[in-house]
Amino acid sequence: MRMIFGLVLIAGMALAGFAVYMAQGYINQTESALVKEREFRQKVGELVEVFVVNKPLGYGDPLTAEDVQKIYWQKSALPEGTFNDEAILFPPTEDQPRFVLRPMETFEPILAVKVTEPGQPAGLTGALEEGMRAFAIRVDASSGVSGFVYPGNFVDVYWTGSNGVAEVTKLIESAVNVIAIDQTAAGATTGGAVVAQTVTVQATPEQVARLAQAQATGRLALSLVGRAGETTEGRVEVDSASLLGIEAQEVIEIEAEEVCTIRNRKGGEVVEIAIPCTN
Repeated sequence: MRMIFGLVLIAGMALAGFAVYMAQGYINQTESALVKEREFRQKVGELVEVFVVNKPLGYGDPLTAEDVQKIYWQKSALPEGTFNDEAILFPPTEDQPRFVLRPMETFEPILAVKVTEPGQPAGLTGALEEGMRAFAIRVDASSGVSGFVYPGNFVDVYWTGSNGVAEVTKLIESAVNVIAIDQTAAGATTGGAVVAQTVTVQATPEQVARLAQAQATGRLALSLVGRAGETTEGRVEVDSASLLGIEAQEVIEIEAEEVCTIRNRKGGEVVEIAIPCTN
């Protein structure tokens, strides 16, 4: 009996020790997981809810409540202009939808610059900034950078014409924003090179007046700018003389020698005879 009791006691102590070992291992794992979670949260920072699209949307598509959902996004890496309030994205007082200005992929955050105001159509008026105007420039394959100018690019505009003395090419506008080519507005998908007939740019009213006058008096050509906002400072102007290195020659006037003559009549014929001049 005592032997049985001793065996039961030993077995109970072994089980208790094993239970303590397992519990200690579980506690250590839990503490390690909590430490890793704290480190991860410190790296990620605060998470906030934002509206994203739940399917691909193209230019001109209406944005409805069925097309969006909320997900958590890292606050420190959140783009400017996101929506986290449904009443702002879909105002209850508006019965007209927003429209997409730029293509968006699944789970991409909805930005204010990528959608119109409620009820506003997805045309050029939606792409224009406040106080700006749209102006169309006639181009061809050579003046339009061989069709590699797309909506959203920035271009320099050069004018070529006569200044009354010689042909001159000069930079008249620097880094203007292209908002459409032909019938393709900013945000619409484009394939390869498109040899356009018109390129529509966004400009101030004063720039529009300059471009209209330049287009009426000469030829316009575009030069693609590598980076947005990169402008050219100073005057850029080239004429044929400076291009070919032709220097203007100084004209020296030489006073012509005075010649004195007398007239002598011989019958019906009058003959002029040179004589020395006397002052």
